[in-house]
Amino acid sequence: MSTMLRFRRVSRHAVRTLFSAIILLALVLLPLPARSAQERPADPRLLNAYRFQQDGWTYVHIEGSPSEIGFQHGYLLAAEIQDAFQAIRLYDTHTTHREWDFFRNAARDMLWPHIDAEYQQELQGIVDGLKAHGVDLDLYDIVALNAFEELPDYYVPWLNKRARAQNAPLLLPPGNCSAFIATGSMTKDGQIVIAHNNWTSYLAGSRWVMMFDIAPAHGNRILMDGFPGVITSDDDFGVNSAGIMIAETTITQFEGWNPDGKPEFVRSRKALQYANSIDDYVRIIKDGNNGGYANDWLIGDRKTGEIAYLELGLKNTPLWRTKDGYFVSSNFARDPKMLAEETNFDPNDKSSSPNARRVRWEELMQQNKGRIDVQMAENFLADHFDAYEKKEQANERSLCGHVEAGSQGVPQWGWALHYPGGAVQGKATDSSLAGRMSLRARTGHPCGADFIAKDFLDKHHDYAWESPALRDMKAGPWTTFTAGQKSAR
Repeated sequence: MSTMLRFRRVSRHAVRTLFSAIILLALVLLPLPARSAQERPADPRLLNAYRFQQDGWTYVHIEGSPSEIGFQHGYLLAAEIQDAFQAIRLYDTHTTHREWDFFRNAARDMLWPHIDAEYQQELQGIVDGLKAHGVDLDLYDIVALNAFEELPDYYVPWLNKRARAQNAPLLLPPGNCSAFIATGSMTKDGQIVIAHNNWTSYLAGSRWVMMFDIAPAHGNRILMDGFPGVITSDDDFGVNSAGIMIAETTITQFEGWNPDGKPEFVRSRKALQYANSIDDYVRIIKDGNNGGYANDWLIGDRKTGEIAYLELGLKNTPLWRTKDGYFVSSNFARDPKMLAEETNFDPNDKSSSPNARRVRWEELMQQNKGRIDVQMAENFLADHFDAYEKKEQANERSLCGHVEAGSQGVPQWGWALHYPGGAVQGKATDSSLAGRMSLRARTGHPCGADFIAKDFLDKHHDYAWESPALRDMKAGPWTTFTAGQKSAR
């Protein structure tokens, strides 16, 4: 081999080696490419928060200080909050004939000054979390969203009456929910059993599918169902780490409002977070009562086996309690003084939804004394027996409500014929489950039937105004949720 040939081979090898070294050096010196969104370090406030989907529910774990809990809530549920906000704004403005600025102003001027500092921080945290996720809603949008039960249904009717507003729409507080609580000789094991289905419009109810696991820096841990962007359960059903178990149903045709009171969404959240006993819960929920979202509260304490029934009006707040018995609730006021002074409800109209469901609850309690457990409670919530007409039929009088399928709507709530509303989900628990911070829940009608928005709107053009936000409501299976679970099971 010639010297020239050896030189060329050596040169080519040297060139390749040198080129490789240059490339390697360049790769070392160049900045690393940015990580993907999933790989980027999370905001420190999000490190212990998470969400997952299971059987139609969105499970959300949030923990820490009030502002941290709020930020996690707003960030993790940004898309759901934005969607829920649009639906509630549509509903509130249509039904009240008021612009959204009216609700924002009420939130700013009337509600915000009466909100505890802890929950002001949490609400601001929700706004911060939304903005970090690119959703442009401000503080008073979120406060008004939290008051979506009390501003349109309690404050606006009070204001219209006080101002003698001309041509004001007829606004009646809707009667949301069917529920019972039982203990002692009523139940299979002598322990507390509590169950509840949420009655509301399908527009809101199809979105009422959050399962919140809240571990606050102060107070008790909470497991509750809820609505996107709202700091309390709001329908209401939940358990806390002190063994308190709660549910409620709305008092039909209640009238009353105190503009200087504390919002109900604050009082109910605070009660579940800080109550260690029935007495605690009653004291906190009554403190600063503004009359908004007036409810009959079913309260149990697994530590003692005692249950209670608080009728929370503005003027009247009677309380019943027992360690051996039951309470049922389906949007009726049971106290004669409350009925006479704070409602326009007729307790003698057996054809009305609240009264017919009350009769059915009493029948089920008496028929099943000593046998009631969580599985039976789930069956109760799915019940379709019309106690007025004495036959099986899903309508406005069945415990599992299907108002759109009935023959009269619910005039006591201002729900016209074929109104798209009724039972939108169900929950149940007992002392044993509550001791493990667990509950059972089902999305959609507790009976398992689906609501299909297009089919409904094709038949009922009177409700076309809901079409931008009305969506399908599919029933999921009964599912057990537990505080601290990390993923779907």
